[in-house]
Amino acid sequence: MYFRYGTMGSAKTALLLTTAYNFEERNMDYMCMKPVVDTRESRNIIHSRIGIERECQWIYSNTDLYQVALDLYESERRIVDWYLIDEAQFLTERQVDQLSRVVDDFGSNVICYGLRTDFQTHLFEGSRRLFEIADTIDEIKSTCNCGHKTIVNARIDANGDFVEEGAQVEIGGDDRYVAVCRKCWRNKHIEQASRAQLPLDFPHDKHNKSRQ
Repeated sequence: MYFRYGTMGSAKTALLLTTAYNFEERNMDYMCMKPVVDTRESRNIIHSRIGIERECQWIYSNTDLYQVALDLYESERRIVDWYLIDEAQFLTERQVDQLSRVVDDFGSNVICYGLRTDFQTHLFEGSRRLFEIADTIDEIKSTCNCGHKTIVNARIDANGDFVEEGAQVEIGGDDRYVAVCRKCWRNKHIEQASRAQLPLDFPHDKHNKSRQ
């Protein structure tokens, strides 16, 4: 079982779709899957920012992924060679454990692509479990505007300011998230905090200056 993680915009989905294309070219048996919590698409597809897409099977919160593999074996005598999972951070801990059993019992390979942390830099449930039990963990790196490696998936509002509170899961694209390095994330918070204090400090400072 592989976990390939990166920040938003690091081409995780494009890599998944490229891998699926390569498997198809070699007549290898594979299945693309994706948690249904990602509602940006109205149909069951995995879609990349660069414009490529592929049909997939939805994963619901109550989907037993081991049972999916078992049903395929019992009904079709089919063992899928490769399972490609997009947005794996939205898996439950139990579903990650089910995928590990698919690997161990059926000899299948599972590649999970997803985010490491949320907009508050906290691990997602699925990502945490993948870090704990995946056989191989790879980082898909991307670059912040300042040139450093991106670390944080910052949630932004309509003004481009970083959002500090809210639900862990809020689906969105470039209009809601920007990937930044830790230093830029910290500096932006400092800037916003200073700006928020300005209206309170300004009248006092103006009064003091008038008395000088």
